[in-house]
Amino acid sequence: MVESWSFLDTVESNFRPLVVIELAKGTKQETIEWFTKRIVDKKANGGAQLLIKPLVMENGVENIYLVGASHLRLLLGAETVGLVKECSDNSMRAFTYSSRKTFKHFADDNHNFLTMAECQYIIKHELENLRAKNEKMIPGYPQAKLYPGKSIVRRLLTSGILVQIFPLHDREELKKLSHSWYGRVKVGYQPLDDIRCYFGETIALYFGFLEYFTFALIPMAVIGIPYYVFAWEDYDKYVMFATFNLLWSTVILEVWKRICAILTYRWGTLLMKRQFEEPRPGFHGVLGINPVTGREEPVYSSVKRQLRIYLVSLPFVCLCLYFSLYVMMIYFDLEQWALDYHEENESNFSSLMLYVPSIIYAVVIEIMNRIYRYAAEFLTSWENHRLESSYQNHLILKVLVFNFLNCFASLFYIAFVLFDMKLLRQSLATLLITSQILNQFAESLLPYWLQKRYNRRMKKRMCSKKTDMDLSLAEQVNMEKEMGTYLGTFDDYLELFLQFGYVSLFSCVYPLAAVFAVLNNITEIYSDALKMCRVYKRPFAEPTANIGVWQLAFETMSVISVVTNCILIGMSPEVDALFPDSKMDLVLTVALVEHLLLAIKFIMAFVIPDQPKDIQMKLARLEFESLEALKQQVRAFQMQLHFLFMHR
Repeated sequence: MVESWSFLDTVESNFRPLVVIELAKGTKQETIEWFTKRIVDKKANGGAQLLIKPLVMENGVENIYLVGASHLRLLLGAETVGLVKECSDNSMRAFTYSSRKTFKHFADDNHNFLTMAECQYIIKHELENLRAKNEKMIPGYPQAKLYPGKSIVRRLLTSGILVQIFPLHDREELKKLSHSWYGRVKVGYQPLDDIRCYFGETIALYFGFLEYFTFALIPMAVIGIPYYVFAWEDYDKYVMFATFNLLWSTVILEVWKRICAILTYRWGTLLMKRQFEEPRPGFHGVLGINPVTGREEPVYSSVKRQLRIYLVSLPFVCLCLYFSLYVMMIYFDLEQWALDYHEENESNFSSLMLYVPSIIYAVVIEIMNRIYRYAAEFLTSWENHRLESSYQNHLILKVLVFNFLNCFASLFYIAFVLFDMKLLRQSLATLLITSQILNQFAESLLPYWLQKRYNRRMKKRMCSKKTDMDLSLAEQVNMEKEMGTYLGTFDDYLELFLQFGYVSLFSCVYPLAAVFAVLNNITEIYSDALKMCRVYKRPFAEPTANIGVWQLAFETMSVISVVTNCILIGMSPEVDALFPDSKMDLVLTVALVEHLLLAIKFIMAFVIPDQPKDIQMKLARLEFESLEALKQQVRAFQMQLHFLFMHR
């Protein structure tokens, strides 16, 4: 970077609040002064060189601060975090302040060159990289220890001095986005680029995947309706539907990779260099030296972590899986009771009672999933993983294993132990529909209703106060700080993952599964959009190039679906009649077909490129230009050395 940080001012007349910092009530004045000084200090002095302004509330308490930055500071920060922007020649390149004039739509007076989400991401990055220098503790709090290189914000959070940091909503932009996104019922695509500009790439990519998955389900739904209505039981049609399902599950996941590459290239995150991962806030241990960075930081024995995983976490997960199977057997006892009751009474009421055990079991499954999620988070945190990525991977593995068994064990038992296809169809339909209704209520409708009640109370209280402060800004901050925190896309992807399982694993038994999935996802798009805009605090943008480990999870589910559908085909009476003398021949034939289909699946995954040809060419061109630039730098350095040597 040619420009120095030292020429930046820490005061700007046109202050634009971007991020809110809430300190605990009663925070000591010396702590506040030290923390705010570190925020506004110059980079050369170890500060963040940002702008900060207290928001005085009606009771005179100053525990809320608004953080912003000058336009120049944000541009330099964009280079620091490695943002990729579009150039005038339509190529995508990492932004540098020295070459700012080459980027499309850049102008010194254009403050919209960086989106608000990008600006807030830059501020978050700078705050999180405020590090202790020679301080041994947080001033005023001797128990909150510091050491050189420790993130100040993370220590304040873990010590309870800092309550929360969150980005502010832009009311005007949010109103426009809400109108184009969910404000009116329409048939069309979501404004993914607008969502990305406001919420960032991670959330935009989730909604892009949700939209794509919904469209991808339509062929399955269209084929499934006549299959279900006309009750086709012929062998050839049965096999044809199952085979289409297997090819469909492979193609949609491979095509998504291409669409994902197109979106993330356009947004610039496909080219972003991965940031060096810092220790997560909850990580603790004895002080030691990081061999990579050379900085002093907590060190925790990997042996101790492995012992915690294998001696505590693994047995606990196995115990939870056993409990899930025990609850499943209770469900089958209820099913038998309902069946006996129906056979004795033969009435409309008894017919309805046949669905009651499945509904109760579906509710119990959702409750168990949510309780287990809290236990899995506690255990994974207790395992003391150093990196956030490692923490997330272990958490996802725990949750996926339990949710898979909890949701699908009863269906596997009915299909491959009881051999009751009628009960399998009934259970699958009940579990799918009930879980969708419960998720819509718990994730969107209930939080929206509670938030709306709180907003009404807050508006009445704020309007009744006679204060000289900016009422609209104070009202906005008060409302947003009490909103729920959006915890990421984990639960949203998990819901789609389980839905994909219901559709793909036993679709040939209940073809309407895809129909209900499409209907649910259409409402899910609107309810999730409402949730993001009205229910939760605005989350910080997080650049991402793909959907991460969830791609692997969906691909694993599609492989399992090949096995289950092949076995279901082999169990059909039509196939069984083809092998009247030897069941071993039937087993071998089903195994052969299953291996052939898996081979076709993996060949298709290999043949279909993950990135379109034009994206591959653009990436190759950028790589070539980077290598050429590096060669020129090496040549220039060699010439300088040669010149110095000749004139010595």
